[in-house]
Amino acid sequence: MGSCIICGTSVEGHICETHQQDVVFEFRGTNADQLTPGRFYRGTVDGYAEFGVFVDIADRVTGLLHRSELDQRLESLEWEPGDTVFVQVKNVRDNGNIDLGWSIRQSEREFRGTLIDDPEEDFALLKENVEDDDEDDDDGPVRHTVGQVPDKSERDDTRETGQTGAPADEESGSESDDTEIETEAADAGGSGGAAVVETEPQTDGEQTAVERTQVAVETLEDRVGDDVRIEGEIADIRQTSGPTVFELRDETGAVDCAAFKEAGVRAYPEVEDGDLVRLDGEVRRRRGELQVETEALVVLEDDEHAAVSERMADALTEQARPEDVEPLADDPAVDGVIDGVREAATAIRRAVLEDRPVVVRHNATVDGYVGGVAIERATLPLVRDQHGAADAEYHYFDRRPLEDGVYDMQDATQDVTGMLDNRERHDEKLPLFVFVAAGATRESMDGFDLLSVYDADRVVLDAAEADPEVGDAVDTLVSPSLTETDAETTASAIAATVAAHVDEDVREEIGHLPAVSFWEDAPESYVDLAAETGYDADDTREIREAIALEAYYQSYEDKRELIADLLFPETDDERGLASHVSEQFRTKMDAEIETAEANLEHRDVNGIEVAVLDTDAFAHRYEFPPTNLLLDELFRRHRDDVDVVVGLAADELFLRSTSALDVRAVAASAAEEAPNAGLHAKSTRDGCLEFLSGERDAVLDAVLDAVADVA
Repeated sequence: MGSCIICGTSVEGHICETHQQDVVFEFRGTNADQLTPGRFYRGTVDGYAEFGVFVDIADRVTGLLHRSELDQRLESLEWEPGDTVFVQVKNVRDNGNIDLGWSIRQSEREFRGTLIDDPEEDFALLKENVEDDDEDDDDGPVRHTVGQVPDKSERDDTRETGQTGAPADEESGSESDDTEIETEAADAGGSGGAAVVETEPQTDGEQTAVERTQVAVETLEDRVGDDVRIEGEIADIRQTSGPTVFELRDETGAVDCAAFKEAGVRAYPEVEDGDLVRLDGEVRRRRGELQVETEALVVLEDDEHAAVSERMADALTEQARPEDVEPLADDPAVDGVIDGVREAATAIRRAVLEDRPVVVRHNATVDGYVGGVAIERATLPLVRDQHGAADAEYHYFDRRPLEDGVYDMQDATQDVTGMLDNRERHDEKLPLFVFVAAGATRESMDGFDLLSVYDADRVVLDAAEADPEVGDAVDTLVSPSLTETDAETTASAIAATVAAHVDEDVREEIGHLPAVSFWEDAPESYVDLAAETGYDADDTREIREAIALEAYYQSYEDKRELIADLLFPETDDERGLASHVSEQFRTKMDAEIETAEANLEHRDVNGIEVAVLDTDAFAHRYEFPPTNLLLDELFRRHRDDVDVVVGLAADELFLRSTSALDVRAVAASAAEEAPNAGLHAKSTRDGCLEFLSGERDAVLDAVLDAVADVA
């Protein structure tokens, strides 16, 4: 039996349970499962990854300090490989992965002692800390080496000065003596969740039942000392060297609840993150923070579970629902779906409140980028308010472009793999997926079906008339029928209106975005709105062309900072960026158009004037502009002379028409004439059909006949 080096309490070894987290350990083990969660360890920086820092605790024992645990952005860390750092072991997973937490103490002198954690020994051996002779001994904590145990008078002195030892009970004011049993858990990872668990006298016979009043978390401030009952969700579980701390959240707030079985042993092991529970306990104040001392904890099931779940969901939805906000400008198409706009904004705001990441999947076009950035601009301030970490906006919000405006199996597989990995490794909740200028057509159904397997919520913001099947597959669909509204709009105009509902403070900042997304015939209401925010027609044209050019390069990247500089310039140099990039757009586009126009093949098909461009032969396949943009520009320039522009590649065919074409109907009709071509509609949004390259000529003839019939 020894004495605690800090307070002198009799212990096996040299540190009591109360002060386990006031010292730093040097690990001498060889396996991850020999580590003790809750302790602070000295480690060595091994290297960086996109999601955090790898730290060696010992040879072949490496943990991950995830970027969400840092108190600053990962990019701002000045640690180099080989640097000594101090971290907390938060969890050792069954697969051997070690989750590390940030330590605000990054110097050995800031701990009260250094111990050797050697699994081969019965107890940890104290390692002497060397004090700097120039330092005043009164400036830091009292330290002891092996064999130096403070006597009772010294412990009493240090308690009075507050330098070492366990403080007296703030509420009772009584002093602790050697016979009093007190277990106090230090702050787990600096999260403010300190807990004190005191043993209560045992009595024979039945315990007297305590009447419990079910209360909301927000009322606990006025109930210190009361026995209460709380129902809600377990938002987090932290195992300290003393009690288990459950963070319980109801519809009004969250509170830490300490449950003690024995020092360092998990209480209520059947309770997991996300469970809905009923908790009985006494409200206390510890170190200035409210805490409930848990006496009973039960996981709710069946009707009780359903009732609490519905109550919390309704309250959260009501909290997330925005006030009624006027549309950015007069737009009949947007007015026709304003209820859906509010539902979409509510879903986004609720995801932020639930600490769920928001992932925006948008078409890699001007319309998609502008709409996606509008949602980004409105959501990031809410994320920053909800989370204190400096890099929260990178952890809880992501914007990922999609090619062709279709959410296919490749995209869905990538998203599902990522979200499941984040859930497994970092206990991250499943994200809310927001689709902008994408996902409204049935070509995305396979991707949505995969998301449905994992109950991942989806919101679709689009200007295309949606397939009924898609409407059944998403939670919120904002996609107007242009035939009903008798007006045309863009997905970004809808997304900007949603953004104004998500956070009305960005209304003026995003006012010019809808005008940017119209390649021609922008509604006067959006033109006037852009002018009010300082952007004339030339400004919006230059921004549109600049984004179209940049969207082509690294189309899979969000290019967050570059796109922000184009859309929201803060300096004169940034204001000139769009003009500079726009010049490159015009130069490249004009050169390609000149070549294409010289090689257009004109045909008359049953009275329909058709212009055909062999895009493989007379367009640069891997240079700007891409086929879609090239054909769009050709169509705008020649639609007074031709009815249909066709772009023919090796195994794809693109259609642009002056009259509305049902691309699927064209594909079905042409497939009957060319049955061996494997012809089908690849993207109705882009007017794209796909076929077997060996049937190229037969497909062209069949499609032109079908277009003439449909037209």
